[in-house]
Amino acid sequence: GMGGVARRARLIQQILSENSNTLILDAGDIFQGTPYFNFYGGELEFKLMNRMGYHAATLGNHDFDNGLEGLLAQLPNAEFQFVSSNYDFSNTILDGFIKPYTVFERGGIRIGVFGLGIALEGLVLPELYGETVSNHPYEIAQDMAQSLRLKEKCHLIICRSHLGYKYREEQRYSDVVLAKTTSGIDLIIGGHTHTFMEKADVLENRDGNKV
Repeated sequence: GMGGVARRARLIQQILSENSNTLILDAGDIFQGTPYFNFYGGELEFKLMNRMGYHAATLGNHDFDNGLEGLLAQLPNAEFQFVSSNYDFSNTILDGFIKPYTVFERGGIRIGVFGLGIALEGLVLPELYGETVSNHPYEIAQDMAQSLRLKEKCHLIICRSHLGYKYREEQRYSDVVLAKTTSGIDLIIGGHTHTFMEKADVLENRDGNKV
């Protein structure tokens, strides 16, 4: 009984009143199997996020629930940018609609934001994601961090991840392993596992710097 758009909107307004440089980001699974989604197909969620002032979002596995066609049909309703760097949409109708990253400038600080999605094979029905290719997230993340730092001259790099916080099986892609095995990422905002955290988990990356 503590969720809801009204509560979220009020919290966002409160934070913005304290710091106007705040970025509002989403880590995926905007689409869900609620009656609202089943009826409106995502239009309602996107338009409410517009009103709350979201700046960018990444894709989660549930955002494919209505297939590529369903997602494409709703993208015009989103006034915020979708970014995903490890999903390759080259051979799909989404080609050109999802950027690998985006850059914001707040208070003289350049902030690079990129997204990572969970492997779709075995999680989403093949007919829903079509020829979308899920590339290795850690390798892509390292390339993104280096590109944003060197080419885009970003001071701060944020990864919105839909890999999941952590798993018992170390071989599964996760935010914790992502943080430890890469360098250049300052902040990971994660989704998928619905992990409630009282405070941020501070880890060391492969260079010994804090993530």
